Amino acid sequence: MTVYIDPPTWPGHGRMWSHLVSDVSYEELHAFAERLGVPRRAFERDHYDIPSHRYADAVAAGAVEVSSRDVVRLLTGAGLRRPKGRA
Repeated sequence: MTVYIDPPTWPGHGRMWSHLVSDVSYEELHAFAERLGVPRRAFERDHYDIPSHRYADAVAAGAVEVSSRDVVRLLTGAGLRRPKGRA
């Protein structure tokens, strides 16, 4: 099981955020997020939004650090990318 996380460089709601993704399945991603204690409401289309203060927790739990560009490449390559505006 490999789950990936990009640096917390995405602003929103007064915080910086990372994206947590899987290159295998949404089930794998949901299971990892649940073990990390991330609420399901943090799931958006194809990733979990992770606040910067939880970044180190995700890495310690086994998430592999990658660039934001790699997150998109991994999702697209796995057929899991769900861009905004698509079902």
